[in-house]
Amino acid sequence: MGETVRYTYRLRPGATARAALLGEWGRCRWLWNEAVHQYKTGRKPTFGGLSKLLTEARARSSWLRDGSQVAQQQTLRTYALALQHSFRVKGRGRPRVKRLKDTLPSLEYTTRGFSIRDRRLRLPGGVSVPVVWSRELPADPTSVRVYQDTLGYWYASFVMCRDTTPAPEVEGAIGVDWGVTTTATTTDPVYDLPHHGHRKRCAAELAKLQRRMSRRRRPRGVKPSNGYLRAKRQAAKVAKKAARQNIHDARVWAKKVVDNHALIAVEDFKPKFLARSRMARKAADAAIGAAKRELVERGSRAGRKVVLVPPAYTTMTCSQCGTRTKNRLGLGVRVFRCDTCGHTACRDRNAARTILATAERDRAGADDVRHAITSLQDGARVRSEPEIPRLPAVGKR
Repeated sequence: MGETVRYTYRLRPGATARAALLGEWGRCRWLWNEAVHQYKTGRKPTFGGLSKLLTEARARSSWLRDGSQVAQQQTLRTYALALQHSFRVKGRGRPRVKRLKDTLPSLEYTTRGFSIRDRRLRLPGGVSVPVVWSRELPADPTSVRVYQDTLGYWYASFVMCRDTTPAPEVEGAIGVDWGVTTTATTTDPVYDLPHHGHRKRCAAELAKLQRRMSRRRRPRGVKPSNGYLRAKRQAAKVAKKAARQNIHDARVWAKKVVDNHALIAVEDFKPKFLARSRMARKAADAAIGAAKRELVERGSRAGRKVVLVPPAYTTMTCSQCGTRTKNRLGLGVRVFRCDTCGHTACRDRNAARTILATAERDRAGADDVRHAITSLQDGARVRSEPEIPRLPAVGKR
């Protein structure tokens, strides 16, 4: 049994290779913006239609012919998939124009467009880039994405199918409730993920660098100074350091949870709305989305049973008797008290136990990532969507 994985490596392109990659990105970005324009004019572009337009454009323009047809086709394919996804997902916006000043380069190549020889990445146009092989590839890659990050570093992300070894069988179950004070509260306090506050520790240094950027900013249309670019790079480095620390903590915590539990009940929490609240900065520092994504993906790869439980009424339901309180609990109330059975527990700990009880009671699901209803009192099942086996929440938290 195989699984599709990504292996990412650092690239060290020279001046010639860097110029070639940026030139290729300029062509692909122009094609993306042209596809967006096709949609805005009332047409319904598909990948087949866009491919015909690409063939005609390459026949007319020598500038496009100088680039890789594989990378250009992959750009149009990515646009067509993004457009289809925007129609299927409610609230998903249509693909937008990629502006030069706020879009990072990203190129995709299939097996026809790249090769690995002499431990170097060979791309169309005679581009040869040294790769920092931090580890060996487990199989032959089927595609690669070459991209640049905010610090100006180049990376190559290879996609391949590797053989998987089944994780050792374990017993036990755990429920996970997300929060801001504590990023992840579980049914077992040993597996809690505390809020480390990496971004908060970097906030003072980041604010200092941003003020320096503001002082050195030149009027629009004037080339930025070297001092401004240096301050911008330093600010990006500080922000990226905090993000990497959050990702590292999430990976270590997820591995610890997955290695010791066969059933993982996760609150299907959407932290996007927190960005419009007063807790936006602390929610971003907690990085709930990154921790949740890492836990679900690692649990699925290990063959564990992962159940996504909607957050509706998990805080208001008693984990002992299943009784739901009549009034909502404010965020200032940190202790849950049940008026029926007298059970008293930490608010988040009680929610984690409710999530686990819901997952153990409901056995419907597919593909090892299952979705359960929330209320312990409601036994009726809700019909899931045909494409995504997700049971919608029965109310607001």
